[in-house]
Amino acid sequence: MGSVSEENTPNLGIGSVSVEAEPETLRRNGSNLPNFRLSIRLKYVKLGYHYLISNAMYIFLMPLIGIVFAHLSTLTVADFLGLWDQLKFNLVSVVLCSTLIFFLATLYFMSCPRSIYLVNFACYKPDPERKCTRELFFERSGITGSFTDENLAFQQKILERSGLGQDTYLPEAVMRVPQNPCMVEARKEAEAVMFGAIDELLAKTGVRVKDIGILVVNCSLFNPTPSLSAMIVNHYKLRGNILSYNLGGMGCSAGLISIDLAKQLLQ
Repeated sequence: MGSVSEENTPNLGIGSVSVEAEPETLRRNGSNLPNFRLSIRLKYVKLGYHYLISNAMYIFLMPLIGIVFAHLSTLTVADFLGLWDQLKFNLVSVVLCSTLIFFLATLYFMSCPRSIYLVNFACYKPDPERKCTRELFFERSGITGSFTDENLAFQQKILERSGLGQDTYLPEAVMRVPQNPCMVEARKEAEAVMFGAIDELLAKTGVRVKDIGILVVNCSLFNPTPSLSAMIVNHYKLRGNILSYNLGGMGCSAGLISIDLAKQLLQ
């Protein structure tokens, strides 16, 4: 938290308003609040554009389908019988039409993305002795001697706004007096979190470790060598041809990126 300045923190919550547009928006409102209507409009524009691109093929085919149905509505039963008589004596046309229909149907089903479902999930819950209240956190932060009064006040402001309660868990290295934030303790914490969650997930789903073909691991800050994904592969003796991905240093939002990566790989 020492590398995050107080001036940069408010910008984290305004994802759809650029930094250049923010002062103009503030002046237009005549207050210290941003123009939230602009953010909402931009949000719906993005949703509409995404919907348009995702369903472009259906939108372009709708006029063609309408023309075909309008033309078919003008035909009578005698017209269909005459068309059938012509097809019976024209084998080449029948074969070509059947091949074209089969090709278009195959192309359609191959281009459609397959549905990917979340079967189950598990979250690691530490032991009760790892709980830390706000008061205890401020006390331990002051004992370290690494923070000024301004830093501690900024930490308190962030902690009060982040929604962290009195039952928040902290690792043993941070709770210890004096603190011991070293590589060994970080690996110990990572192993406890990852292995605890994976053990619970395997017990819930009954999946065998040899059936796992894709492994995606994401961590915001801790990027050891060997990687976290390698730690999991070696610990559970996963198969040798597993697709292993280790996302590191991308922030907490990379959790969504890792889920999307797994979805694309499964498709």
